[in-house]
Amino acid sequence: MQTTTLSFENLHNHGELFANLFRARRQSFIVQNKWDLPEAMGMEYDQYDTPASRWVAVHEFGEVYAGIRLTPTTARCGIYTYMIRDAQMGLLDSIPQDLLYGPAPVDESVWESSRVFVSHTTPQKIRRRVHAYLIGEMTKAARDNGASKVIGLVPAVWTRFADRLGLDIEPAGRVMEIDGIDNQCVSIDLTRKLH
Repeated sequence: MQTTTLSFENLHNHGELFANLFRARRQSFIVQNKWDLPEAMGMEYDQYDTPASRWVAVHEFGEVYAGIRLTPTTARCGIYTYMIRDAQMGLLDSIPQDLLYGPAPVDESVWESSRVFVSHTTPQKIRRRVHAYLIGEMTKAARDNGASKVIGLVPAVWTRFADRLGLDIEPAGRVMEIDGIDNQCVSIDLTRKLH
């Protein structure tokens, strides 16, 4: 099993991995979760999949077990910035505007984590290892891109895995129900992991 951080600069080095990541996202978000999201050629994507983003994949032999998208909070593409800020600005009907306790950051040292998934086909016996690899590579990729903090909208059960994965997480917004699941914005401090 390996982890790879993809960017528009290195896609050519990784064969089908980028497409396989987007296929696995489709399976997780459109097929399994039944979310109404854009798709083409068997892949899920949205307005935040731009050259500004990075994509983390945990994979083996062409199969993607898990993934995360990282986007700088300074990103801009037309009217869009990043998911949490755009929700707060009222651009996304599916996410409440009051998802954060304060204003969404626009700071080159803060990146957003989104489209986090572990494939339903990932064997139960390796799921903990897959989670650890995913979070480890997310942390490394964020730090490599200058981040000292990552914010994300995650299931509200995050307290169950934060300590196990060695994450310094705190709530950044209220618990809210989205598509039948309790979610919450969190802030992950990476400064303790800088050494």
